[in-house]
Amino acid sequence: MEQRQQSTVIITGASSGVGLQAARSLAQREQWHVVMACRDIPKTEKAVQALGMSPDTYTIMHLDLASLESVRQFVKNFRDTGKSLDALVCNAAVYMPLLKEPSYSIDGYELSVATNHLGHFLLCNLLLEDLKNGNKEPRLIILGTVTANPKELGGKIPIPAPPDLGNLEGFEAGFKAPIAMINGKKFKPGKAYKDSKLCNVLTMRELHRRYHDSTGITFSSLYPGCVAETALFRNSYPLFQKVFPWFQKNITGGYVTEELAGDRLAFVVADPEYNKSGSYWSWGNRQKPDRKSFEQEMSNEALDDRKAQKLWELSAKLVGLV
Repeated sequence: MEQRQQSTVIITGASSGVGLQAARSLAQREQWHVVMACRDIPKTEKAVQALGMSPDTYTIMHLDLASLESVRQFVKNFRDTGKSLDALVCNAAVYMPLLKEPSYSIDGYELSVATNHLGHFLLCNLLLEDLKNGNKEPRLIILGTVTANPKELGGKIPIPAPPDLGNLEGFEAGFKAPIAMINGKKFKPGKAYKDSKLCNVLTMRELHRRYHDSTGITFSSLYPGCVAETALFRNSYPLFQKVFPWFQKNITGGYVTEELAGDRLAFVVADPEYNKSGSYWSWGNRQKPDRKSFEQEMSNEALDDRKAQKLWELSAKLVGLV
């Protein structure tokens, strides 16, 4: 009997949290090989060993999304493996709400936007051709967050400030120091994170508009629920790290475990019912493992086609694609 060829998925930020658990969930499906694209190789190796993942189900490769050169090198290294590419998951993110002054990437861009948006934007563009030529129906998934969508309960809380890209004045001005916000205004670290995640959804929608019909790639986003104890919050106040999980479990009902969130991300990567491009998937009472997913309405700003196109054009300049 002829052995079925494995499909390959790249997951960024797979050393912990949702990315790691999605890697675990997909690796348990015999038809998937997971490329874990991570900045910290030893940390990732310890994590997969702790989960007991079989060595033949994954490959760990270095990727620092805060460095555009590292993104380009990762793509070269991946192609050198000779593997096909069937799915790309843009999961990695940094969140630094306590910063008083902005940190900048090696390329000179505010760090959370550089990592969460610009690094992924370049990665998506460079790997489009690989996805188009994969063995099966390809998918590209960019994770979203409830905090960037005012139409959801978690996005209605204006602390520290709601996402707002303005007219992308900061990007238009080159986005180098002292500029640290996409709208060109005063630096607010929590808002910089929300803005970067709004960019993720706008990028997904623009990828869909530009490339779905011509490539057959399914582009989508999802919010699997609030993983309140993930390492994403490691740079928050200690009290927040204690209170926030309780609040999400008992007040909002949004809390999910890393394992459940990882399983949900794996569903969007692999299952037939998520073969709808341009969609943003979410779950109702997110704590219930058997809760059915639905298509979440996106924010007005995320649905702004003109802004999506402008963001694309300016981002392409910032990462050196044009």
